[in-house]
Amino acid sequence: MSQNYFVHESALVATDNIGDDSRIWAFCNILKGAQIGAECNICDHCSIEGEVVIGNRVTVKNSVSLWNGMVIEDDVFIGPNAVFTNDVYPRSKVYHDEVDKTLIKQGATIGANAVVVAGHTVGKYAFIGAGAVVTKNIPDYTIWYGNPAQFSGYVCKCGQRLQDSDASELKCSCGLVYVNTDGIIQPK
Repeated sequence: MSQNYFVHESALVATDNIGDDSRIWAFCNILKGAQIGAECNICDHCSIEGEVVIGNRVTVKNSVSLWNGMVIEDDVFIGPNAVFTNDVYPRSKVYHDEVDKTLIKQGATIGANAVVVAGHTVGKYAFIGAGAVVTKNIPDYTIWYGNPAQFSGYVCKCGQRLQDSDASELKCSCGLVYVNTDGIIQPK
């Protein structure tokens, strides 16, 4: 069977569960069992454990580690040096029976140097700003900045900030419209 994806010669890749047209760059270490979808870009110096599931069209920028128990859905962007913790109660040489699961939903953006504490979900198309520290679940279509990350507004699927966040209907310059029901934003 021919390989329909690219692996840089310096990468260590122990899985063949990689989708078509994905690219794995220099000095990556991807363990056996990891699943990487089609058209992904895994940049230099990334580490991916064997029980990680990555969807299609995901970008993982330089120096990111993805731990067992993580699911990254389609169209997610993870900025350089973003950090995902893998244990809510870490101790040296203490191993738990179950890992803390982290879910990054479709279309979400995790900014450079952001930290996502294990056991949380980042919602669909949510935007986590550079350097933010996520310590709780993040709703769909929301923007978060700071340490700890604080709500800063709503964001469109296209990535633009939505104006009039208190309105019952939010319109983006791209033409998409969202309904605001008690602070929960969904496409119309």
